[in-house]
Amino acid sequence: MSVRRTERAPEVFSEEAFEEMLMEAAPPTAVSRNLRPSKQQIVPKIPEAVDDFLRNVLQRAGLGRTMISFEEEWYGSAQKLMTQTLWRAGVLLVPDALTHRQLIQAQLDTVHRDTDLLRQEVLHAGEHLLRTQRERDFYRLQYQRVAEHKSRLMEDLHQLKKHLQSYRPALRRLEDTIQEAIRKKMLLSLKKDRVQNSKALNQQDSQIKKERSIKSGGTGPQDTEAPHSDDTGVPTCSRGPETEHETMETPLSLSYSIRAHKLPISCIHLHPRKLIVASASDDCSWRLWLLQAHGEKVGQMVLTGEGHSDWLSGCSFHPDGGKLATTSGDSTVRLWDFSCGGGCVLTLSHSRPTWGCCFHSCGHFLASCYADRTARLWDLSSQRCTLTLRRHTASVNSVCFLPFSDLLLTCSADKTLALWDARLGVCTAIFQGHQHPCNHSTCSMAGHTVASCDSYGIINLWDIRKPAVSMATVDAGPRAANQVAFSPSGRTLAVACSDGLVRVVEVDSLVSSSLPGHRDSVQSVAFDHRGGGCAVSRE
Repeated sequence: MSVRRTERAPEVFSEEAFEEMLMEAAPPTAVSRNLRPSKQQIVPKIPEAVDDFLRNVLQRAGLGRTMISFEEEWYGSAQKLMTQTLWRAGVLLVPDALTHRQLIQAQLDTVHRDTDLLRQEVLHAGEHLLRTQRERDFYRLQYQRVAEHKSRLMEDLHQLKKHLQSYRPALRRLEDTIQEAIRKKMLLSLKKDRVQNSKALNQQDSQIKKERSIKSGGTGPQDTEAPHSDDTGVPTCSRGPETEHETMETPLSLSYSIRAHKLPISCIHLHPRKLIVASASDDCSWRLWLLQAHGEKVGQMVLTGEGHSDWLSGCSFHPDGGKLATTSGDSTVRLWDFSCGGGCVLTLSHSRPTWGCCFHSCGHFLASCYADRTARLWDLSSQRCTLTLRRHTASVNSVCFLPFSDLLLTCSADKTLALWDARLGVCTAIFQGHQHPCNHSTCSMAGHTVASCDSYGIINLWDIRKPAVSMATVDAGPRAANQVAFSPSGRTLAVACSDGLVRVVEVDSLVSSSLPGHRDSVQSVAFDHRGGGCAVSRE
């Protein structure tokens, strides 16, 4: 609808007249609309647009300039009316159909775009689902194959176990055969050595027979047993070589370890001629171990023996290497013969625990020390105690014969050492100087130097010809020193300490070094024939 604009003079109307004019020109539906429409009504149905209605009213009233101003404001605010509904003077302003259509069309375009994006994502998800299903089917098939393969392997494993069980008896028989062969080889070797040394032993026996007529009584304070027809007198031993051995000692280092017993080891002793070591343990057993042999495994157990009812405290090889003596907390000393398969051939009983033992160089006498403050000398031929040595005021902890001599050395918890004449049964010298109980004492191969150790780790070196004062002192404390041992040359002294170390002392310079390797107290130490050390601990 086109409206022609005519310029007229401005007209002035009152407010009441303007309202009456609006009421006459407005259609009935528009006049009666005084209430707000419901929220569900988005576009109200009106007979004509609002702007056309207002133009007609202004044109009838002759308000030309007012209509021009209305059109400028109406079309200037068209964009605002497209997005929001405003209430002004109680009249609801609603966008026209074209604007509403554009708004709905924009929303519809947005919905179409979102639908296209969603359709693409659904297609992509469908493809991904299809790939996942294919991979699932593939892995399911692989799983079935692996499960079948596993079941076959389990069946093969069960069959192999049954096959292995069928071979176990044969393996046990082979192991028993190998052990028996090793024992027989060892026994044959010992018999061979004994036969080779039989000439020297026969000469000693003849010398003993010549001296049977000589009485070996003593006027000292010791207890001498009544003579017996089978008793053998202590032979007179000539001194060994006065000069020290010129053996080249190898540097000491850890070569290998042997797990010998399940319970702590209390003592070891080396075979007189072979690289075989005997071990005594708290598990009431002793064992022989090969340290080195051609074609044999290092650390191979050769022989074992059981018979004591309590822990073992010491062990000592017979000079010919064919027997072993052991001491125990069950107050017995037992003699084991390797030619009889390691069986016990002699038991020497006492009333108190036995701490150690040592053979005389001739092999016919055995000395042992006890917790009742005594040391005893046993005649192995008559199986009797021929001499009881009483001098110490506390437990006698170690006993040993001096090399190639009839002198016997003992050490005691009364902090003293005593030197005895085994033929007369008298104490010839007393070594005083320790401030704490003595644990062990030994003598060098030359027979001049004595070493002793106590419970505070103090090691004293003594000249056997000057027993009044020690010639040197070495402090290996504060933990206890349990045993000492001279090297074959006599130039080195090894000390077994309770702090888990083996200390090596140079006798001339008194310089000491430590050998680690044990995790617990070291109880015993010994040198092999070449001067290399061997130690055990209570691990």
